[in-house]
Amino acid sequence: MHGERKKWKWDHLTSPELNERAGDQPVVVLSIGSVEDHGPHCPMDLDNFIVRNICEAVGEAIPDEMLLLPHFPYGFETHHMDYPGTIDIRYDHLIETVADIGLSVARHGFRRMLIANGHGSNMPVLDLAARKINNHSDVLCAYFIWPVLDLDSIREHRTSKYPGGIAHAGELETSLYLHLNPDPVRMDLAKADYSFPKSQFIYHDLTGMGPVNFAPRHSMISGDGTVGDPTQATAEKGRLWFDACKSRFIDLIREFRIWKARDGEDHH
Repeated sequence: MHGERKKWKWDHLTSPELNERAGDQPVVVLSIGSVEDHGPHCPMDLDNFIVRNICEAVGEAIPDEMLLLPHFPYGFETHHMDYPGTIDIRYDHLIETVADIGLSVARHGFRRMLIANGHGSNMPVLDLAARKINNHSDVLCAYFIWPVLDLDSIREHRTSKYPGGIAHAGELETSLYLHLNPDPVRMDLAKADYSFPKSQFIYHDLTGMGPVNFAPRHSMISGDGTVGDPTQATAEKGRLWFDACKSRFIDLIREFRIWKARDGEDHH
């Protein structure tokens, strides 16, 4: 174990302690991100670093109500492999791995699970993994990508253009990294990239995607890996958005912990 022992971290507890915690029915949280390019200005760990920091801040705030699994650092990245350093997990492997984690959680008596995601292209994979957990266990499993917790605040305070300014390594993600750990961020290399072809149907922005889904190789829509405008990023925006996400995540956990579903019924 590294650092101080935390009662809200799954891997910090002994097996009997975990068995005891199942009696309290905290919401079990799995954070997942990716190792991928984020332009010339942000480190490869951006997706992992941001989502994990949000989850840990929530754990510190409500330690009796959530239990955080060890972080899963790799994601579905086939479309980013043109950029050096990216690590790709094939979608079928990732579905089965995340589902296996959830089914393990179910085996130990926990009944609520949230998957907190830091990488957009994990979303269709996590949808299928969560469905498998729900269909093959007593766990109720839901998933989300962290910016959706804070859309009102992001939309109010962004200064980059919509759509496109907040897509990949743009204003939002760069701002949170500047707030959490500014030293690795190379703002001297940050530049806007709005070269994504204009369309009324297909556009990328973390505050609202276009009505038609389109995910080509990333190098087909970006030169240096950036999609959006990191030059608009500030640490102050990052602090504001981080705090808002943390607050809304706490609300989500408290609601989901007591959320009641009907008993399933076979109608054959």
